[in-house]
Amino acid sequence: MAQLPVLSGEEVVKIFGRFGWVFVRQSGSHMVMVKDGAMASLSIPKHREVAKGTLRSLIRSANLTIDEFVKKV
Repeated sequence: MAQLPVLSGEEVVKIFGRFGWVFVRQSGSHMVMVKDGAMASLSIPKHREVAKGTLRSLIRSANLTIDEFVKKV
């Protein structure tokens, strides 16, 4: 299993964009992304560093593996 890199919230949004997720709005300090056909939306904190546990949870919510995510970094 690949190790998660340290990423900012904006970098995370760009990477999920490569998987078809679309930024739709910002609510306070969180950026919200949606994808056609997906049941859930992703709420990504706009921080300098997204916590590894938070990033792991977002990856799981997007039905991706950590390896798939890291390859797009």
